[in-house]
Amino acid sequence: MPKFETKRVVPHSPEQMFDLVADVERYPQFLPLCEALAVRSRKERDGKELLIADMTVGYKAIRETFTTQVLLNRAEHAIDTKYIDGPFRYLDNRWRFEPTADGGCTVSFFIDYEFKNRILGALMGSMFDRAFRLFAEAFEKRADAIYTKP
Repeated sequence: MPKFETKRVVPHSPEQMFDLVADVERYPQFLPLCEALAVRSRKERDGKELLIADMTVGYKAIRETFTTQVLLNRAEHAIDTKYIDGPFRYLDNRWRFEPTADGGCTVSFFIDYEFKNRILGALMGSMFDRAFRLFAEAFEKRADAIYTKP
């Protein structure tokens, strides 16, 4: 039942950070442990976009793929990820992007998960915990690389 939550203030707008996190196909380019990500389907509904995606994560010889439902709510600067299938008992992930007075935003990242298999949890648990702690930083570095003018 590892859980991690963080808030980071970044010099990029909520729209920019939302776009960066919503661009799930690019995760393997910069996200720790993410080896592949494939979007199975995309649907627009009530001004929101719903994705079904498979993410493959790996560490040394261990590889696991899991499927999630990702709800992109641009109007509210919110991204909610729900677990569908894979090695977890459950996984809940939320992103929020709130504007700051200087034109930047506060990025809120929350993740709560548990592996189905205790052995896999023991093998990958500490590595996943470390990786999730690095996720917000990885997105911030990616935003700096993309949005900061040279």
